[in-house]
Amino acid sequence: MRVISSRLIAVATALVMGFVVAGCSGQPLTTREKATGIGTAAGAATGAIIGAAVGAPGAGAAIGGALGAGGGFLLGNALQNQEVRERQTQTQIESQQREIERQRREIESLKQQQETE
Repeated sequence: MRVISSRLIAVATALVMGFVVAGCSGQPLTTREKATGIGTAAGAATGAIIGAAVGAPGAGAAIGGALGAGGGFLLGNALQNQEVRERQTQTQIESQQREIERQRREIESLKQQQETE
């Protein structure tokens, strides 16, 4: 039982270190990465509390961290995909507004040409 617990702690520590190293890359974190990190931390904390109640806080933290990371990733992925769709929609709206403005100027120009003839 102790061997499994220490292995789970080692895995959890490796995951946390991976997030720390990724966070130091200099690039801002994406929504997906933020949600995964928050999910991992919340899951590990909750798992440690529950695990402490049954005598295995390390195992609880490792399991909770893994489950939290998975849930956080799924939520963050959905949020990031929504952000991408919103940016694409906004880009399309801006493009259409520029086209409308171009056509309005063209109509004004044609009106002026017609008045001078």
